[in-house]
Amino acid sequence: MIKGSCLCGDVRYQISGNVGEIVHCHCETCRKAHGSAFSSVAPVEDDDFEIVSAVELSSFESSKGKLRFFCSTCGTQIYAKRDGSTHIILRLGSLDDNPLTSEKNHIWVSQKATWYSINNNLTEHQEFE
Repeated sequence: MIKGSCLCGDVRYQISGNVGEIVHCHCETCRKAHGSAFSSVAPVEDDDFEIVSAVELSSFESSKGKLRFFCSTCGTQIYAKRDGSTHIILRLGSLDDNPLTSEKNHIWVSQKATWYSINNNLTEHQEFE
């Protein structure tokens, strides 16, 4: 069981299955939503993800058909969900445990923060692939 939570601890979740490969997204929306150079995310099947706290998450439709879910108290982003998908997009900064997976690539490098340099050997994609 892999566990995670928000900054204030009001939201807690657990993952009973595998966490997919890690992707670092540099799109403007992720940068603004997280207040950082990029967002590290990974897919988790819907059936393997469970919110175990009684607190309800707030949501925001950041782009058509994609909702971002976050703690109403502290603002920690927990996951995103696209219409029609069978998985969530887990925001890895909210993990309390090791996700037991590896990095795959960088996406939306065409929108990368000008002040940040990518310094690893991961594949870079100009957009989403």
